[in-house]
Amino acid sequence: MPPRIDDQITFRKLEMLLAFIDAGNLARAAERLDTSAVSVHRALRTLEEAMRCPLFRTEGRNLVPLESARVLAETAQEVLVQMARGVDATREAGGYSAELIRIGSLYSMTIKAVPTLLIDLKVRRPQLQAELVLGSNARLIDKLKQGDIDAALMAIPADEPALESLPLFEDEIFFAAPVGSGYDTLDAVDLRQCVNERFVSLGEGFATYDGFRDAFRRAGFEPNVVMQTDDIFSLMSLVSGGMGCTLLPGRVRQVFAGRIRLLPLQDGFAMRQQIGLSFLRVRERDPNLLALQTVCRTARMAAF
Repeated sequence: MPPRIDDQITFRKLEMLLAFIDAGNLARAAERLDTSAVSVHRALRTLEEAMRCPLFRTEGRNLVPLESARVLAETAQEVLVQMARGVDATREAGGYSAELIRIGSLYSMTIKAVPTLLIDLKVRRPQLQAELVLGSNARLIDKLKQGDIDAALMAIPADEPALESLPLFEDEIFFAAPVGSGYDTLDAVDLRQCVNERFVSLGEGFATYDGFRDAFRRAGFEPNVVMQTDDIFSLMSLVSGGMGCTLLPGRVRQVFAGRIRLLPLQDGFAMRQQIGLSFLRVRERDPNLLALQTVCRTARMAAF
């Protein structure tokens, strides 16, 4: 085990030592470091105490570095350069400001939101390559925590203190039925009247699945789910083919527009999803994520 270094010997104080020796006096060193001469003087003196040997002699109000200070400065230069390289390597390994950004997304966001954001991000940071990873809300949250993706476009999760989220838009949930069904003439659907209906749904882990279960709990019955799928587009295909009805977010309205009718739910069952960009809180200052947040804020002004 390497010997312990006194707690008073810090990177900041070593930076002040280098600035002082290079500048030649306290005032110029303080100006370079955007601090006060008093702070530089105090740091150098506590550094001297930690070294347990003299580093300077006093000539009037000035400090004059001794040979010991210059030896320490040479070592400090090497240490700081090596540490800067280590920080860069660590950030690269952790995906901080890398040349590749891995963005997770719900399948339903690929219709309009994802292409819009990726195009805008490429304009803002042309050198940045993007990799898209699709999945359910639960899968994307897990991948964020594991560091497999850098950010995710999904329903904003609750009770996830490790994550930071930027809201993008709210999306209404609709009752989805095939065109030509008996629901076509309704202005809004009362789920309590659908007790004998067949349903199809997404699997567990999808935000729309959670809303689906909650809606039928409020309706007071367990829906007859004849099939589940892990892809919202396959789900819509099942609805258009007459396999059953389901609940869908409004953002997929354009898909199967001539074959599926999206109808509002009556007030007692109305639901909305909060969609946003989520990422690890510890990475909120990552330049790539800052650029992605800027793009999202700009896009939020336009309809997805």
